[in-house]
Amino acid sequence: MTGTMRAAQVQQAGGPFVVTDVPVPEPAENQIRVKVHACGICGGDAIPRNALFGTTLPRIPGHEIAGVVDAVGAAVTVWEAGQRVGVGWSGGVDFTCEFCRRGDFTNCVSRKIVGTSYDGGYAEYVVVPQDAVARIPDGLSFEDAAPLMCGGITAFNALRHAQAGPGDTVAVQGVGGVGHLAIQFADKMGFRTVAINRGRDKEKLARQLGADEYIDSTEGDAGEALKALGGAAAILATVSRAELQSDLVKGLRPNGQLIVLEGSDPIQVTGHELAEGRLSVSGWYSGVAQDSEDTLNFAVLKNIRPIIETYPLEQAEDAWQHQPKANLRIVLKTQPE
Repeated sequence: MTGTMRAAQVQQAGGPFVVTDVPVPEPAENQIRVKVHACGICGGDAIPRNALFGTTLPRIPGHEIAGVVDAVGAAVTVWEAGQRVGVGWSGGVDFTCEFCRRGDFTNCVSRKIVGTSYDGGYAEYVVVPQDAVARIPDGLSFEDAAPLMCGGITAFNALRHAQAGPGDTVAVQGVGGVGHLAIQFADKMGFRTVAINRGRDKEKLARQLGADEYIDSTEGDAGEALKALGGAAAILATVSRAELQSDLVKGLRPNGQLIVLEGSDPIQVTGHELAEGRLSVSGWYSGVAQDSEDTLNFAVLKNIRPIIETYPLEQAEDAWQHQPKANLRIVLKTQPE
């Protein structure tokens, strides 16, 4: 295909997204081209927007991509034109490093990030390695699939690897873009689900999404409140609030696990606390395309959907500015109506 497409670019570090015409990319060997129908806006898009992690500019952001295979390059064996696919944070691996050879593709030393290492989904088309692609099952719209490619997979993958089983108490800190999905996943996985958030504004929503209990972290010590409920086998911290995460450690039951998804401030916990209850503080980092596919399939199986607001691609900057006030997840519709 020749010609141009519409895309929203970062052209200057910290500057606005600029909608412009760029050449339609051609897939090289082992790459596919996706006609993008929807792309979620994620907090991680701040990385290319601010030219972090070695991002070169101009760059098209976007790593919550849903669309249709448009063309395939030479040596592509898995995909063909017309298939409904998604592309998430994980943008391809080298298959040869120590971690890849052990099957730990998430920790590939050469791992790529979609929309940061190369151009992403704020565009009508995107080219990606074939190993970065997940199938979108029937019954899931492009708009609903897009946020599951990052926010969804991160919550689902962390919870399914947690040291907790059906009936155990699992707490989700934050009822936001990731948290509102984590509550649904935790509920459908059979956990006794506790939502933790500031204020009572989101209590009704949290309970509608499947929370069995709700803790307002402004009403007192959230860790003590969680302990009063019997303690949690696992706490999934979806919001970067280190002081609250530090307090939540006391809400773990023996052998409990605090799972942190993000944050730059230090979490404070004493060695005594960890040793006495054999507690652990751990992190979780997204996943690869097969994990995304598992997330999408589970979402269809259990009728889990993100709460979204949609914007046209031409309003990418307005959508970004609205993100902090959004109804949980924002999705760009990238094809003309």
